[in-house]
Amino acid sequence: MKITIIGSGYVGLVTGTCLAELGNDVLCLDLDATKIEMLNAGEVPIYEPGLKELIERNHAAGRLRFTSDIEASVSFGDIQFIAVGTPPDEDGSADLRYVLAAARNIGRYMTTPKIVVDKSTVPVGTGTQVSECIAAQLQERGLPALDFAIVSNPEFLKEGAAIEDFMRPDRIVIGTDAGPAGQKARDTMRALYAPFTRNHDRILNMDIASAEFTKYAANAMLATRISFMNELANLADVVGADIELVRQGIGSDPRIGYSFLYAGTGYGGSCFPKDVQALEHTAAEHGQTPRILAAVEAVNHDQKRILVQKIIGHYGEDLSGLTFALWGLAFKPNTDDMRAAPSRVIIKELLARGASVRAFDPVAMEEARHAIHADLANEGTAAARIHFAVDQAAALQGANALIVVTEWKSFRSPDFTAIAAALREPVIFDGRNLYEPAELSQLGFTYYGIGRKAASALLAARRRQDTATAASNYRQA
Repeated sequence: MKITIIGSGYVGLVTGTCLAELGNDVLCLDLDATKIEMLNAGEVPIYEPGLKELIERNHAAGRLRFTSDIEASVSFGDIQFIAVGTPPDEDGSADLRYVLAAARNIGRYMTTPKIVVDKSTVPVGTGTQVSECIAAQLQERGLPALDFAIVSNPEFLKEGAAIEDFMRPDRIVIGTDAGPAGQKARDTMRALYAPFTRNHDRILNMDIASAEFTKYAANAMLATRISFMNELANLADVVGADIELVRQGIGSDPRIGYSFLYAGTGYGGSCFPKDVQALEHTAAEHGQTPRILAAVEAVNHDQKRILVQKIIGHYGEDLSGLTFALWGLAFKPNTDDMRAAPSRVIIKELLARGASVRAFDPVAMEEARHAIHADLANEGTAAARIHFAVDQAAALQGANALIVVTEWKSFRSPDFTAIAAALREPVIFDGRNLYEPAELSQLGFTYYGIGRKAASALLAARRRQDTATAASNYRQA
């Protein structure tokens, strides 16, 4: 099939590249001429494991091309995927200006029937707005009878695993209108996704509004699980429970499962924060009070500061003269995405209290420099106290303590002896519960996890008891 992808950002590049890998002829459009030049030169503007290799292979085969020519892109594809950004507006609603601009361009230049697919995350009712924009342009051109159909086909891609998610989907949601045009569009989309339905049918057909709502509902549910677990972890610290044991206890229940039950420093990225806000805004527009969604967002806001609270509990409010090594800047591993990353909040809070930070991330260093310096633009001399280390070992040198924010694999099994030697004192604030309190206690570390205070206290007590027992045995001997 001949497919146009409007928007060569994260979703657009992954979608277009994977569809080309399946043998389709794909043209990706972006109005950023610099980005198009990069892509045509073999450079990829985002980090996603496996994406660069797929782009290179399909570009070389002629199945994947890139352009900034709007008219050419509309003429090219029988299926037009809209995959542009929908950033949050000032009131929390989804900003649809780029989606509707894409729709107007389709109506302005189309000369043959088109299937227009909303791949962007959009609120309920966007399909109708897209349809009206295209129809208005066709009316102005005197072509009101030129056929087109609207499809909602939301993406369910996890950053860091997007290629796998696209090529091995657990479901494909296709929303269409009723009637002959909708049925034709549905049949075309089924044919496009046929390679994924050979073992069993993964396609879920529904109306457009339900498809649009499904994407928001999925992200809101996952965000809810994260905030719920974080709230339990904070309570576990108070009541004397170990959240890791609790996670295993409830995750083993098949009605609950283990996914998104890990306590940490809160969620970030391009999806969960804005989608929860957008769903809240939609509810408010219809006279609803989204109490659970508001709580999810409030808990996440506070959770991004939980490590700072633990640091203050250990060192006091004034952190002047202290230096902290910080491992992990991206909001999650296997991406360079710094949008709404907890590390940005933590760094800003530490610097505001007089501390210095030596930060490292395996992939996101360049993005982090831009994002953090933008955060500190009005913070006076604070920016002088953030240093970006060349590797994770360099970040440790001379630091008072280590803070772990992102659960990169390279951080999971470090040399703790080397860490203790590099730090001024053996203290670790583990924002992702990567390490076992027992192991660190035996190595002489003071350890702070999320919801693991009980485990740390128990092990410290056991260590004191073992020391006392040894001393008693020595005296008796």
